[in-house]
Amino acid sequence: MAPRLAYIRAQLAKLGPVNMSDIPLVVFTPSGKRGHFPIGTPVLTAARQLGVDLDSVCGGRGICSKCQVTPAYGEFPKHGVSVASNALSQWNAVEQRYDDKRGLKTGRRLGCQATVQGNIVIDVPPESQVHKQVIRKAITMRDITMDPATKLYFVEVEQPDMHEPTGDLERLQQALKTQWEIDHITADLTAICKLQPVLRKGQWQVTVALHKDHISASHKLIDIWPGLHEGGIYGLAIDLGSTTIAMHLTHLETGEAVASSGIMNPQIRFGEDLMSRVSYVMMNPGGDAEMTTAVRDAINELTQQISAEAAIDPALIVEVVFVCNPVMHHLLLGIDPVELGQAPFALATSDSLRIPAHELQLSVMNRRAECYILPCIAGHVGADAAAVALSEEPGKSKDLVLVVDVGTNAEILLGNTSRVLACSSPTGPAFEGAQISSGQRAAPGAIEKIEINPVSKEPRFRVIGSNLWSDEDGFDAETATSGITGICGSGIIEAVAEMRMAGLLDASGLIGSAEATGTPRAVPEGRTHAYLIHDASAEGGPRITVTQGDIRAIQLAKSALYAGARLLMDEMAVDRVDRVVLAGAFGAHISAKHAMVLGMIPDVPLAKVTSAGNAAGTGARIALCNIAARAEIEQTVRQITKVETAIEPKFQDHFIAANAIPHKTDPSPELAKIVTLPDVSFNAGGRDGTDGAPRRRRRRG
Repeated sequence: MAPRLAYIRAQLAKLGPVNMSDIPLVVFTPSGKRGHFPIGTPVLTAARQLGVDLDSVCGGRGICSKCQVTPAYGEFPKHGVSVASNALSQWNAVEQRYDDKRGLKTGRRLGCQATVQGNIVIDVPPESQVHKQVIRKAITMRDITMDPATKLYFVEVEQPDMHEPTGDLERLQQALKTQWEIDHITADLTAICKLQPVLRKGQWQVTVALHKDHISASHKLIDIWPGLHEGGIYGLAIDLGSTTIAMHLTHLETGEAVASSGIMNPQIRFGEDLMSRVSYVMMNPGGDAEMTTAVRDAINELTQQISAEAAIDPALIVEVVFVCNPVMHHLLLGIDPVELGQAPFALATSDSLRIPAHELQLSVMNRRAECYILPCIAGHVGADAAAVALSEEPGKSKDLVLVVDVGTNAEILLGNTSRVLACSSPTGPAFEGAQISSGQRAAPGAIEKIEINPVSKEPRFRVIGSNLWSDEDGFDAETATSGITGICGSGIIEAVAEMRMAGLLDASGLIGSAEATGTPRAVPEGRTHAYLIHDASAEGGPRITVTQGDIRAIQLAKSALYAGARLLMDEMAVDRVDRVVLAGAFGAHISAKHAMVLGMIPDVPLAKVTSAGNAAGTGARIALCNIAARAEIEQTVRQITKVETAIEPKFQDHFIAANAIPHKTDPSPELAKIVTLPDVSFNAGGRDGTDGAPRRRRRRG
């Protein structure tokens, strides 16, 4: 922070007294880091001063191209800025030279060449980040009965005859009927054009890929190969989240998950959460088309990447299954999502959809590939929640199970054999490491686990990329390359819970002073305090703290999550659940104990809290590999009762009570069996104990 302020002051000294509000605001996504910089500041300089992960090795000469960024223009209510078309300097000769020689993607700028001219929102794409994002939505292996919609068939076709003047397509159809009892096939023009040369190359022996799902009346010809095709065919299960896009390449004959990969959702530059993106569309005509193009391009890019990783021809990808929340659902399809931003939160369609891939501009895979999109449950509970229901099957559970898929928008299911309830809760991006002072996305060097000694108050931690704790021999050597760069979502959750267990944080969420806590790591931060985890500022590295603002962001996120769960429990007329399933990336990367200390989930025996991994991705893969599962989930979603948190009056009451850590009123007998939380209070000096802000006293007159 100090070098950036010094830089700004040096520039402002030349201008005389200036109001900081007149200095352009620069916002970087996906990190969320922001700051004011004088006009003329290179984007790369601003990124370095803010600690943004933007690569560059050529010293700003425009040679390496590693500092590519994507500026965004328009209205951004989430960031509180309006970005004009001239917010960056004009395209210059260096950028033009690089574009002529190597090419720049449309909309990209070189961060070393573009300078700040006004308020600007800048997205740093994954390839421009030094520490590449770790997509933690790995697929969970599951035994699946293989019955995919697209299958291979080897046939011998009768050769044409002067006496039997039928077409090649008709003879192929007859061969399929005779040899495989397939009555009827359809084929588009591109498939018909390919048919004749392939039949002759294969000497009238060919392998065809035919698609027929659970409701189709006939088989569709997807592709054809000469002779016996042994290269296999593949499908993609895609979990299209608001923050990340996770893709799982699956062999459609064996069910093997060949490769998994993911990237950041490029729509983040338009807004971190769903309602921000809806607001962007409202305030920027054509914003929905802009975001649709961005996400489709990202899917194409990821398809190319995963195909290369698996060393397969992308044309062998013949089927895709999508799961996504309602806003992502509409933006993928090219539907204006504005109606989802206002009551009654109406979907354009909630049914499952079957769409040719080329209609979604998915051009990297087979042109005739088919897409299946799982049904949405309701306006704010989408196909991702349906996929979780398919994977975890709460409706088949004898005991009462709460399934929580944690993300920027949390999907929550509660049910047993009697009934299943569902809701969504807007937790925001804090659990992803955004809106956190030292927060970052999951990448090598990010703190992901932490322990705080309750006596000495000293921390030790682990970072992504190393299995050693910070107090173990070899840690410094093992992290020399990545460094210690910040704290990711799982790390901040554990940090807050550990601070509560160590007596550094009281139940209201207030951080104590050094005098009150007995540790110099409780450092002053304005009118509040922060806990110092790691300080490498002397070596030019980061100073990683948990601030009072960070605590508040986590309180808001966890309160929204807990309030959503409580609403479902109210609807079910219960005060307790039998077990909790944590789904999503957090399910695999945070401990149940820390989640319960924080108050993210209701109190249950620790052994009854399990991880489902990427349940939405698993559900997508089940639907990809088994068409009966598609029929099952389409029926299941019609039986799920939707609870709308946005209009439930009790939501606010539950939310406020859940602000306390773990909770203001709900007892925690199971947690008390394993953890004794210190009875501390740092509510001094007339503070209200909620957010550290002083109470306003009424003046007596």
